[in-house]
Amino acid sequence: QVQLVESGGGLVQAGGSLRLSCAASGRTFRSYVLGWFRQAPGKEREFVAAISRSVGINSYADSVKGRFTISRDNAKNTVYLQMNSLKLEDTAVYYCAADSGLRLEVRPREYDYWGQGTQVTVSS
Repeated sequence: QVQLVESGGGLVQAGGSLRLSCAASGRTFRSYVLGWFRQAPGKEREFVAAISRSVGINSYADSVKGRFTISRDNAKNTVYLQMNSLKLEDTAVYYCAADSGLRLEVRPREYDYWGQGTQVTVSS
């Protein structure tokens, strides 16, 4: 069992930056692939980024590639999402998720555990 708690969301102007954090409970944190997803009002939840169990392998949605960076600190049981050059269309609730599999999955249904989400609002 893994419990995930996101933080770091808020209101930011377009072009600005935010850093999301997701703290996980449990001693098996390093055994999970971790992902970030987002869901805007009226839209389906979509993949943003994922990171492998060990440092070094990441995957990003095309819409955020070059602007967002996912990272993890296994010693702190925390995964991060650094978001730069934010755009209006990045406005959404952002969720972190943990997957006990090996692949960097982009489908939400592949993930076993989810946080409660944190709101990110980008204004003009």
